[in-house]
Amino acid sequence: MTWRATVLTLFPEMFPGPLGVSLAGKALAAGLWTLEARDIRNSATDRHRSVDDTPAGGGPGMVLRADVLARAIDAAEVSPDRPRLLMSPRGRPLTQSRVAELASGTGPLIVCGRFEGVDQRVIEARGLEEVSIGDYVLSGGELPAMTLIDACVRLLPGVMGKAESGADESFSHGLLEYPQYTRPQEFEGRPIPDVLLSGDHARVDAWRQAEAEALTRARRPDLWAARSRQIPPKSKTGG
Repeated sequence: MTWRATVLTLFPEMFPGPLGVSLAGKALAAGLWTLEARDIRNSATDRHRSVDDTPAGGGPGMVLRADVLARAIDAAEVSPDRPRLLMSPRGRPLTQSRVAELASGTGPLIVCGRFEGVDQRVIEARGLEEVSIGDYVLSGGELPAMTLIDACVRLLPGVMGKAESGADESFSHGLLEYPQYTRPQEFEGRPIPDVLLSGDHARVDAWRQAEAEALTRARRPDLWAARSRQIPPKSKTGG
């Protein structure tokens, strides 16, 4: 079954955007996945196509209405097995493991928030899983949705040239990726490390592992701590 991404947005013209070029774009053209961007305003019922209102209890900005968004979700007619996501800065952080889970399924429905947020009642009533791509706030959920889709699409069968291309990337094993080098052999006085030119695959693998561990310890102590908790300590007998 073809992997599908259904996006609910106030700006469907933003899609496919970056998803229409490079790996994702070629895969889209080849039919390896499909994209449907649906306009939330099509589910408004008044002549002004209103989708938002002032927040209950007062405060700045506007809030996306529960009834309008619920109709938009229902009109998309996604099957129950497809995840329903809401891109939100208060959501759980998107991880590579979650991306792999989403890529292995049939594809999500993704709601792109706008304004000050989305009425909590529709989040609960339609079972939306809130997802964040980082600890910062953007103007809307469209760019986060593109980020999530791109991360998933590149893992689909046939998208990357080699299946192992994603195996040693950052986060795949709880580590950041090791440094990469290519020609020329020397650049501005900086040579490629000798071990990478040795032809000794065992030494290369060991070097890459050590570099990945060092980078992770230095740049992402949170990842290193989490990984350390998952690795069982060696027994006193060395087993």
